[in-house]
Amino acid sequence: MAQPKGIAFFETAIGEVGIAWSDEGVVGVELPRDDEVQTRSRLAARFPTAAPMSPPGLIEEAIRRITALLEGEADDLAAITIDVDSAPPLHRRIWEVARGIPPGATRAYGEIAAELGDRALAREVGQAMGRNPCPIIVPCHRVLAAGGSIGGFSAYGGVTTKRRLLAIESALARGEPDLFR
Repeated sequence: MAQPKGIAFFETAIGEVGIAWSDEGVVGVELPRDDEVQTRSRLAARFPTAAPMSPPGLIEEAIRRITALLEGEADDLAAITIDVDSAPPLHRRIWEVARGIPPGATRAYGEIAAELGDRALAREVGQAMGRNPCPIIVPCHRVLAAGGSIGGFSAYGGVTTKRRLLAIESALARGEPDLFR
C-alpha cells in the first residue's frame, strides 16, 4: 500500500461513510458508526498520516458510486481501484473473487475457497473478509457461512449492518430501490 494521502466523509442512505486513499487508489472505507464523530475518529485512527481533503476525481467517482449503491442502484463497484498491495497475497486473491459477486447475490466462504482451488481455504476466506479494509468496495457482506447462514461481519454494527446491506441489495435486485429512501 502506498502512503495514505487523504480522507473524506460523505452522506449515504445508511449514514456518514469515510474513505481514505493513496495515489494508487482507495486504501480504506469506514462504514457508519453510532455518530459522525465516531466514524471520523475511527478512520483518522486507521490512517493517521492521511489529511482531510477534497477527493480527487477518481475518489469522487468512487464516492458517487458507493452512495448510489446504498440508495438502491445496482453497481458491483468492481472498477473502483483499491490499494491493498501490502496485504497478504492470499487475502488479495480472496478479495478479488469477492469483488466478482454481483449486488443482490451471495457466496459462501467454501464456494470462494473452491474457486481458489482448495475448499480447505474456507477459514482463510473468513479471515480475509474480517480484515477487509474496504467494505462495500470489497463486498464482504455478500459472503455467507455454510448453508446460507449470515456468518460474521467485522464492520461496525456486525451482522445487523450486514443484514441491512444485503436487504438494500436484495431490494434493488427485485426492482424496489424506493424501499430504502
